[in-house]
Amino acid sequence: MVDADDPLAAAGAVAQLREQPDLEIVHAGDGRDTGPLVAVVVGEQADETVVGRCRKLLRGSGCRVVLLVSRMREADLLRVIECGVSTVLWRRDVTASQLHAAVLGAHRGDGSIPPDLLGRLLTQVGRMQRTVPDNQGPIGYGGLAGREVEVLRLVAEGLDTGEIAGKLAYSERTIKNILQGLMTRMQLRNRAHAVAYALREGFI
Repeated sequence: MVDADDPLAAAGAVAQLREQPDLEIVHAGDGRDTGPLVAVVVGEQADETVVGRCRKLLRGSGCRVVLLVSRMREADLLRVIECGVSTVLWRRDVTASQLHAAVLGAHRGDGSIPPDLLGRLLTQVGRMQRTVPDNQGPIGYGGLAGREVEVLRLVAEGLDTGEIAGKLAYSERTIKNILQGLMTRMQLRNRAHAVAYALREGFI
């Protein structure tokens, strides 16, 4: 499903997705049971309107969201992640094959953000962490298991599920179970939100 802020942007995204034979474009409310649905949201900037559209899709249909934007302010970054967006792509850079891979990844429960945004996220969360008094320690939901920290550290480095599994000598299913268990326990929306939480609380 494509949700765009103008018809030309919608047409461009649909054209890229239609090139992929293993994807089916559906429309909201058509009544078909398609399994985990992925919504591609296209906007100029990740402002309150675009984030609101993402939030509505996530809450209303339970789908996973891939967000394509031209620019994003630092103030919007955590808000995008915390509302549940699984993947962010730059409109100026994305190709049909990259969009295809992002949709398939979101369908599997994976997520990613561009390296430059990840760097900004790390800086932003690090700044937040420095505002916590030294004697306060990690706050919030409690501790993380050692292997959860290992997995999150590799997610923060940009590795996908297969690469993490190879590096830690686990199966991909085990990595997915570790992340799913962590996100359920900590009430985190996606991998990027989990990384932001771990950084903010000083676990990685």
